[in-house]
Amino acid sequence: MSDLETAKAFDLNEFDKKKAGDPFAMYRLLRENDPVHQNSDGSYFLTRYDDVVQSFKHPGMSSDKKVAFKPRFGDGPLYTHHTTSLVFNDPPIHTRVRKLLAAAFTPRKLSELEPVVERVIDDLLDRLGSMGDFEIIEDYALALPTQVISDMLGVPEEQRHLLRGYSNLILGALDPVVSGEDLRRGEAAVLEFEDLLNELIARRREEPGGSQIGEVLSALIFGEVDGERLSPVELVQNCIFLLNAGHETTANLIGNSIDMLLAAPDQLQRLQDRPELIRTTIEESLRYQSPLQIGNRKATEDVAFGKTTIPAGSFIHCCIAAANRDPAQFDDPEYVDISRSPNRQIAFGMGKHICMGNTLGRIEGRIAIGKFIERFPDLRRNGESRQSPRVRFRGFDSLPVSVT
Repeated sequence: MSDLETAKAFDLNEFDKKKAGDPFAMYRLLRENDPVHQNSDGSYFLTRYDDVVQSFKHPGMSSDKKVAFKPRFGDGPLYTHHTTSLVFNDPPIHTRVRKLLAAAFTPRKLSELEPVVERVIDDLLDRLGSMGDFEIIEDYALALPTQVISDMLGVPEEQRHLLRGYSNLILGALDPVVSGEDLRRGEAAVLEFEDLLNELIARRREEPGGSQIGEVLSALIFGEVDGERLSPVELVQNCIFLLNAGHETTANLIGNSIDMLLAAPDQLQRLQDRPELIRTTIEESLRYQSPLQIGNRKATEDVAFGKTTIPAGSFIHCCIAAANRDPAQFDDPEYVDISRSPNRQIAFGMGKHICMGNTLGRIEGRIAIGKFIERFPDLRRNGESRQSPRVRFRGFDSLPVSVT
């Protein structure tokens, strides 16, 4: 088939996990030949930078998923979670909940968290240095955000190992195609997660002054905006959201960054020679392998994207991964340049739904990658890596390395 025919034949609902492991060639074909592509179910798939930015900022775009998620999730726990969490709501609910959750990300809280992040990373690096050979994802990329987010919400050490499984099952339910068994496992994960958090919340209500440095649970429980607090359901479901979002995207950012540098040894050497490039390195990693690959919106009115008008009521897939490699915005976008400037990557979204944790994620990524590269100058691969088999989120399940 020609490139145009290949692009026209694309269907996100049939984009299997094997193809999604390396989707960028397909996204390029779509961007060049069918940038406002319609899938077989009537939904649209956007791949140009300007179109994705417009989908995030246009007032005629909705993030509310109460109608869209009903056929998939019914009235079960996955439906309750995903339609209550911050990311899938519109104003005024989104505005109110975001203000209440902002207590977790004030400048004061972030300043408290930075030394916590430093301490966790130093401890992890000491342990990794004694190992010599290790697995980046399990031993480092996941360990860091798990510790930090768990500290923020007061999750006990003995329960932290459960979080990755919960996160994978709950977020995996958002992929375009999900088996009935995976949906049932996702529902069970929500229920177990709720039980864990309800215990923590009850304990903190009894001892509101028992918070450790960096913990934000008390602020989420007792915080008020205009005399309102988070309802019990909002509190639990948005704690799950914070754990999932911070845990997943930060782990992916760390793993993706190390993989990117190993695949571009000239850039790895640049960073080793010029550690002050760490901030732009993190921005380039966010652009090159965006942890969140695809966002979603629903058109509440007819909206024109270039020469194509998407009618009101249409469901839209906003391909961040394709937008972040659009040559109309980025020079030589398939090439890694850790000093790229300007770099207007949109990995954290834009507009009123921009990720609340983007500053914390950048702090974690900057310290985690900067210290790792400084500590281990002889970093190299030590076996075959394994990409996580999901379409909407990009990361690794396994990335074995040696540092000796």
